[in-house]
Amino acid sequence: MNIKLSEEKQIDTTQLLELYKANTWSSADKPVALKNALLNSHTLLTAWDGDKLVGLGNAISDGYLVVYYPYLLVHPEYQGKGIGKMIVAKFQEIYNHFHMQMLTADGKAIDFYKKVGFEKAGQTVPMWIYKGNEH
Repeated sequence: MNIKLSEEKQIDTTQLLELYKANTWSSADKPVALKNALLNSHTLLTAWDGDKLVGLGNAISDGYLVVYYPYLLVHPEYQGKGIGKMIVAKFQEIYNHFHMQMLTADGKAIDFYKKVGFEKAGQTVPMWIYKGNEH
């Protein structure tokens, strides 16, 4: 396995949807909106095993102080191989000087994010209006 990261904002819709469906993420049900959202990210990182999309992460940001990471997902067949850590490390190269880096984590993702340096944000409570169904 030779995983390569890319910052190129080009992505095949079929592979994108396969990755999201493999992770049972409801945003796969909105393919046009999902692709547009990713392509309009401040930063989009993709992970490739040859020509197969095996992971991605994106960042939305004001470009100076605050960055939010809405998506980080790795194909289930490739989880536990360091791909998520590679994506987070690349984001740290780009955004480590920002005043605030934010994300929302639940389930198994909480332990992952703690391992890569994130911590609970004081007494904050995540809140949302959510149109998905996987939580």
